[in-house]
Amino acid sequence: MSTLASKGKKGVEAQEKVARIRITLSSCKMKALEKVCSILIARSKQRNLNFSGPVRLPTKVLRITTRKSPCGEGTNTWDRYQMRIHKRVIDLHSPSEVVRQITSINIEPGVEVEITIPENQAL
Repeated sequence: MSTLASKGKKGVEAQEKVARIRITLSSCKMKALEKVCSILIARSKQRNLNFSGPVRLPTKVLRITTRKSPCGEGTNTWDRYQMRIHKRVIDLHSPSEVVRQITSINIEPGVEVEITIPENQAL
């Protein structure tokens, strides 16, 4: 009798622990970023989780312009360098244990992952 009661309680606890989890991915390499996004989405589809995304945020372009001549004399020629930073946001509605299983993948080098769980959860 107690085993049935404990099973019922475990089911209720699992439903209460559902959280909204935001995964922010950023990288300079767009192909690597899209590959990681597609893997995360495929894993969440396999587990039938509610998710939204990947939402593409505006690309940040960092620019540096420098003179080619080290001494400052001669023709005024300039080198222009730029670095583009791409960002994606994925929202998951699931228990934190499931998110650990989903995010336990080999992440491409150069892709930064940030996982945030908001304190005020209004679902």
